[in-house]
Amino acid sequence: MSGHIADPVTDAFLAHRNLLFTVAYEMLGSAADAEDVLQETWLRWNKVDLERVRDQRAYLVRITTRQSLNRLRTLARRREAYVGPWLPEPLLTAPDVAEDVELAESVSMALMLVLETLSPTERAVFVLREVFDIGYEEIAAAVDKSPAAVRQIASRARRHVDARRPRRSVSRNEGRTVLQSFRRAIETGDPQALLEVLAPEVVLMSDGGGIKHAALRPITGAEQVARMFAGGIGKLKGALATEPTVVNGDLALLVRLDGELDGVMAIRVEGARITGLYYVRNPEKLSHVASATPLTLR
Repeated sequence: MSGHIADPVTDAFLAHRNLLFTVAYEMLGSAADAEDVLQETWLRWNKVDLERVRDQRAYLVRITTRQSLNRLRTLARRREAYVGPWLPEPLLTAPDVAEDVELAESVSMALMLVLETLSPTERAVFVLREVFDIGYEEIAAAVDKSPAAVRQIASRARRHVDARRPRRSVSRNEGRTVLQSFRRAIETGDPQALLEVLAPEVVLMSDGGGIKHAALRPITGAEQVARMFAGGIGKLKGALATEPTVVNGDLALLVRLDGELDGVMAIRVEGARITGLYYVRNPEKLSHVASATPLTLR
């Protein structure tokens, strides 16, 4: 939208842009697709007669939701053909995202993976209602359902998510201590140190997208995960370097091999141990970890 002279249509769009991106990203799990949805939203918004719009924010969210739903149905087919586990595209998030507990949880890798198990309409309704606190009437207009149907969908989606939602994570300081221990363990390839920091039920998911090598199924259990790290990373000791960061509101590591970014590993910590490891190696998903992406629920 560079080159546009400021006008009410552009100003309204820009005022809500971060919110619209967050809505699209939470529905799609892909920053690249969320950016495309925003472009489509802008093209439609640019043709709207502002005098006929009572609530600009609600109208923009409605366009974004409809475009996201269209894209979500296309993505579902694409993901069926995806090689190995699919993980959301990681976003480097600013400290204010991590401090906003509600926002951080809503974009966390763990919750985004739960949202993947919902139907497109359930996901849209859940995100708009539970995350953005949008009214049933507005949601009904966005998803072309009656408010009564939306209430039922919201209730069903909430039960589904609550049954699978990870427990609350630990404090940021506790998490940093665990991350530091984990870093030391993988950089030295010490299997015993790894076992001490991994929860017995830990799950490692790695996403190479068929471009980079990655496990084709989630690896479960501390011994199996420690063995994988000690075996695979043990051969790379001299070349491996990690750097703490925050992606999707969660503590994470940027992993470099021979100075080149190899991937991003988000961690989930519960009870002073790591219960979830989400390692994105697919290079097509690493374009949003160099600078922070602004996200907002408002």
